[in-house]
Amino acid sequence: MAPVSLEKLTKVYPNGFEAVHEFDLEVADGEFMILVGPSGCGKTTAMRMVAGLEEISSGVLRIDGVVMNDVSPRDRDIAMVFQNYALYPHMTVGENIGFALKMKHIPKDEIEKKVRETAEILGLTEWIDRKPAQLSGGQRQRVAMGRAIVREPKVFLMDEPLSNLDAKLRVQMRAEVARIQRRLGVATIYVTHDQVEAMTMGDRVAVMRSGVVLQCDKPQTIYDHPLNLFVAGFMGSPSMNLFEVHLGEGGRTLFLGTQKVELPATVLAAKPSLVKFANKDVVVGIRPESLMIAGTKTNDNAKDFVFFEGDVDLVEALGSEILVHFSTDAHRVEAEGVYSDDAEGLDAGLITQRGEGVARVPPETQLVIGERVRLQVNPKRLFFFDPATGLALSE
Repeated sequence: MAPVSLEKLTKVYPNGFEAVHEFDLEVADGEFMILVGPSGCGKTTAMRMVAGLEEISSGVLRIDGVVMNDVSPRDRDIAMVFQNYALYPHMTVGENIGFALKMKHIPKDEIEKKVRETAEILGLTEWIDRKPAQLSGGQRQRVAMGRAIVREPKVFLMDEPLSNLDAKLRVQMRAEVARIQRRLGVATIYVTHDQVEAMTMGDRVAVMRSGVVLQCDKPQTIYDHPLNLFVAGFMGSPSMNLFEVHLGEGGRTLFLGTQKVELPATVLAAKPSLVKFANKDVVVGIRPESLMIAGTKTNDNAKDFVFFEGDVDLVEALGSEILVHFSTDAHRVEAEGVYSDDAEGLDAGLITQRGEGVARVPPETQLVIGERVRLQVNPKRLFFFDPATGLALSE
């Protein structure tokens, strides 16, 4: 078990493409660190540099305080778990788990002992004599994890290990992987593009885009206090509603399309920097769960809420909740487009027709497609962003 330190790690390919730019990250001993971001953001490349499968262009990688830049992959004492299980079909579960130890010429009785212990941790004891073809997807994934665990490495690297499983099994395995990691107490770097995995599994999350870490913190902190538009829009499912709005005189009102929305004094008190954007455009963000349909839920403090209207386009009844898709005549901002290379500001991120949004409401809410509803949100749940920089207006 050992801490992992990445200091300005950079990867530039021969064609000049920079996949990872000055990546800084400290993973404590026993910590479960998640790298999350869209496809092509550099998260797998960063992991492969830690594993030694990609050459480091610049920067320093340390494991347990020792510089690993030029150390061969086999000598880094790292175990990897991939999305492709890559089990030997002719071997039993026990033989697959113990194969790496056999290659190291560990005594047979010691191998058997470690395999039994690992199988017990993973709940595979009763399947230890079966072949991979006789196992479910989740069981095969646990066998793949067993091969990594049995080696007792200093560091675990996991590259989207649950992506090949069906939705129900992924939920089960998320909890299983997190439980096993905490039991073993080994520093782990886990790569995923799934925000739900990132929120539910990690001690900390590093959100990446275009080879850069945009924010690294505890999952709930990132969700509650995103530092920029991309993180705000990427983390959360459904994603945050982001609209371009115009602030009125003194920042006391905002214009959501043609709708004039009054802001209570508490908003300016909490975010005095909004005054600087008076008579200018900003981006406002609202989480779907922060929106309620006015009149359908009793709230003694409703008078303190912010209200606007939208037209119901689609109602998704999910049993425990309803997702209400609504539209306004405001401009919607796409988080993916905010930092486009071929456009400045919000130009690449705006849909210039009716803005679409989503509200997460209780299952008993009665709605009709096409009706106009009044939406309410606690002003404390409003997020504001600078349209020029994409940065959150926190103060």
